Amino acid sequence: MENNNMKTIGMLGGMSWESTASYYKAINEGVKAELGGLHSAKICLYSVNFDEIEKLQHEGNWQETAVILANAAQLVEAGGADFLLICTNTMHKVAPEIEAEISIPLLHIADATANKLLADGIKKVGLLGTRFTMEEDFYKSRLVDKFGIEVVVPDTDDRTIVHNIIYDELCRGIINPQSREQYISIVSGLHEQGAEAVILGCTEIALLIQQVHTPVPLYDTTEIHAAQAVQLAISAEMVV
Repeated sequence: MENNNMKTIGMLGGMSWESTASYYKAINEGVKAELGGLHSAKICLYSVNFDEIEKLQHEGNWQETAVILANAAQLVEAGGADFLLICTNTMHKVAPEIEAEISIPLLHIADATANKLLADGIKKVGLLGTRFTMEEDFYKSRLVDKFGIEVVVPDTDDRTIVHNIIYDELCRGIINPQSREQYISIVSGLHEQGAEAVILGCTEIALLIQQVHTPVPLYDTTEIHAAQAVQLAISAEMVV
């Protein structure tokens, strides 16, 4: 299948590079599956230094992270991107500030995930992610208010476990079987609270647990976000 009008996908990555590599692979595999032959994705990627971002996150200095990412997004747009992905759930906290500084559309990770959940008839979902994603409103409220999806999160102790494993292990490329067992137990707990499925709401989590590890349906935000980007890139319309 020919596609001479494929759009260029803009990616803000490096948060962490471990999950950005998953995005890059998934997007290129998706384009190949759709178009065949030697087709691959047209991508403009800016990868930040995660150490700088992580320190600002834990200091609560989100304003400075927004400045860094908005500047990077402008460079991605200047590089020819037709639309933008922020390749991390947590940094969607500053998505409005980033959107304000660019003229290309942003494909929001929560919207992509919610559309997939609704298509599958899921109305109540568990959410795993960084402490910021699980505890603050920027992600949960979007699912509730915009899509009518009920969200449940782990208790305080389990949120700490989930958060620490992301930063201390997964972002460093460490895959620990004991951590996997902890995550599987937490997923089961969310299911017992009525969650019909669980969102892997941090782009690193799928490095640790996959659907083969639990009977509870898992929604991998990296995979979903990448798949929606592929469809947008190869479609004739620009609808985000």
